[in-house]
Amino acid sequence: MLRITELRLPLDHAADVLPAAIAARLRIPDDELLGFELFKRSYDARRKSAVVLIYTVDCELRGDEAAVLRRFAADPHVRPSPDTRYRLVAQAPADFAALQRPRPLVVGFGPCGLFAALILAQMGLRPIVLERGKEVRQRTKDTWGLWRQGVLDPESNVQFGEGGAGTFSDGKLWSQISDPRHLTRKVLAEFVKAGAPEEIRFVAKPHIGTFRLVSMIEKMRADIERMGGEVRFGQRVTDVLIERGARDSDADAGHIRGVILASGEELRADHVVLALGHSARDSFEMLHRRGVHMEAKPFSIGFRIEHPQGLIDRARFGPNAGHPLLGAADYKLVHHASNGRSVYSFCMCPGGTVVAATSEPERVVTNGMSQYSRNERNANAGIVVAVAPQDYRQDGLSEGPVSPLDGMAFQRFWESRAYVLGGGGYRAPGQLVGDFIQGRRSTALGSVLPSYQPGVHLTDLAEPGRGSLPDYALAAIREALPAFDQQIKGFSMTDAVLTGVETRTSSPLRVSRGRDYQSLNVRGLYPAGEGAGYAGGIMSAGVDGIEVAEALGAQLLAGLGPRTQAIP
Repeated sequence: MLRITELRLPLDHAADVLPAAIAARLRIPDDELLGFELFKRSYDARRKSAVVLIYTVDCELRGDEAAVLRRFAADPHVRPSPDTRYRLVAQAPADFAALQRPRPLVVGFGPCGLFAALILAQMGLRPIVLERGKEVRQRTKDTWGLWRQGVLDPESNVQFGEGGAGTFSDGKLWSQISDPRHLTRKVLAEFVKAGAPEEIRFVAKPHIGTFRLVSMIEKMRADIERMGGEVRFGQRVTDVLIERGARDSDADAGHIRGVILASGEELRADHVVLALGHSARDSFEMLHRRGVHMEAKPFSIGFRIEHPQGLIDRARFGPNAGHPLLGAADYKLVHHASNGRSVYSFCMCPGGTVVAATSEPERVVTNGMSQYSRNERNANAGIVVAVAPQDYRQDGLSEGPVSPLDGMAFQRFWESRAYVLGGGGYRAPGQLVGDFIQGRRSTALGSVLPSYQPGVHLTDLAEPGRGSLPDYALAAIREALPAFDQQIKGFSMTDAVLTGVETRTSSPLRVSRGRDYQSLNVRGLYPAGEGAGYAGGIMSAGVDGIEVAEALGAQLLAGLGPRTQAIP
């Protein structure tokens, strides 16, 4: 097969135009095209009155494909189709269970842990998954308990439970990670197998939404269990068992030997995947006490902003707003403020809602979520400012290494202040954009009704001495909002609503690992995913889970005569 990229057609072209356009592009008769498969469909909306669809297609020809490729040898948009099939790097022998080796453990069952467990199960390694939260349907009920009644379950919420934080999000399935092995295709294929719509295989920015994710995750869990894996809920890991070296030269090294659960149960294991979410703060504190190597890293803090979705649609698509192939419009914005700070939009959720995402009592955290339909009245996105370890260090020094736990303390401070500014009950502090820019307290809502539940308390997010974010972040956002209006007309509209605070954009630390995916100083421990600092979103976390599982599986099966096997 061969692949054509950058095949451009009008937005409203008829269905039979695409095969004719493929044949014309290749300069072959129509009947020479045996078939084709969409690999990607995106759009170019720079000219709002003439939006263009852009296709990447894989084609099968009746004639000599090699001759066609030679004819287009100088054309970068006609090339052989790459092989995107996934192949396991190793497979356990049939008698592997009889060897009585400790089974690999996967701690955490978000996107990273889900795919790590799935790949290990497909290898025949029968992983045991330990998830501190609850199964996804009960977790959904507990999360609604916070949103509707202001009752927080610290172990079952937006952050903790089956599916991880990605379950209560837009279900975005795109990423800008380098993917030479086409592992994102493996992620998409498994999601489709579990019930996701086929279109996620080819639309440029696929998404699923929370309601569909719930049933999909259950099906993927069933697959893992069918292949011999176990998924245990309500299993919070409170300690790790590390065997240290006997020689002085080994004093800083060790081997993982198992974990201890909150129940007191001890599980032996020589291979543990740490697929913690970015909010597993107690787990990071425990790992730090145990000497597992980690380091502070940058992240971002800010607010959620809400506009009418129609305003964003018209600004992005003009007269084509509302077209079914375009759907609800998104955006991506960046501003470099005069104080040296970068302000950018984060996790934009078209036609969605702002949600309460805290996992700790008396703290307020916001995030965004959309359903598959994306048909809620508001668009929302994080408007966040990058912060570096030197910004949040707690020791008052200006030089030297920053404690990897300082970022969590920084997050907690602003989340606790947001709880106070919101008036308690997990209400969030909010302010109209016009008032925020002018520096005055908001007292009444305008045309935009905030979607955050349990509710928004209007205030002054930048009140001197009681601001909801550091002064440098407030100043940078105040400067960025009018600048964003130059790109999306109406972005700084007076009635748009800011809701605070967004603090958990990514993990504030990184659990260091080597090229073999193992901890730098604890062999057999595999830090993975977003919480460990190696991913950002469902897709990149899933890919990292695959790569970590492959590394673990190859190491575990070394010397046992592993074989490879193609997995469709």
